[in-house]
Amino acid sequence: MRGWWREIAGLVLPVACGGCGRPRTELCPECAEALTGTGPRRVRPEPEPAGLPAVHAAAPYADAVREVLLAHKERGALALAGPLGGALAGAVEAAAGAVPGSGAGPLLLVPVPSSRRSVRARGHDPTRRIALAAAGRLRRAGRDVRVVPVLRQRRYVADQAGLGARGRLANLSGALEVAPGGARLLATGTVVLVDDLMTTGASLAEAARALGAVQLSFISEIPHGLPAASAQHGFEQRAAAVIASSPASFEINRNSSRSWIVAGGER
Repeated sequence: MRGWWREIAGLVLPVACGGCGRPRTELCPECAEALTGTGPRRVRPEPEPAGLPAVHAAAPYADAVREVLLAHKERGALALAGPLGGALAGAVEAAAGAVPGSGAGPLLLVPVPSSRRSVRARGHDPTRRIALAAAGRLRRAGRDVRVVPVLRQRRYVADQAGLGARGRLANLSGALEVAPGGARLLATGTVVLVDDLMTTGASLAEAARALGAVQLSFISEIPHGLPAASAQHGFEQRAAAVIASSPASFEINRNSSRSWIVAGGER
């Protein structure tokens, strides 16, 4: 009900830009440009947790981008799911393009789940809402895309705020699982994990672990008529896409690329 009230309130109350507060617009052109202006980029947190898939982000988590994400997630600016989904769609395209053989089968967007407690408090699941918007944007561009929310929390997870990289890894270790029947859905295409934000990478690493945990049991009992190659495709070739990542991870990636160019004699 809370989500519905927010939708109705947005129709009758004055609006302001989610990024900068400019009146009479949900998102001004300058803040919209901040979401996608730099284009998606491969990002790496430091330290990088074991098992983290290749992550592509649309923008650094700072300034207007940070405010837009918080406005959607915490302040109920649900109309921002559209432009945020557009930014995520660009990161998804970049992530999927880096996966060999990604043209086989549909593109499967797997949202990192929020806790039930958080969903109740916010009145919506922001990552799932943005994933659906991204899928719609990609389908309009001709992509075969599906959102498959097969991940779920299997135990209590403490609030991540204030936890460092090690604390987040410990907090999330073993916290996610694939819902019954999810393995068969994942085997039909290329899996891209999606989230709104990456800070330490702990959530995405745990999500990737949960997907991998069902791989062996599923492959050992391949459903009748499903080729082994098809069954393995969606699990072995994973990528991840987020709207925003910490500015430091963008800097790390840029420095890594620069080092590679210098080493290659193309300074």
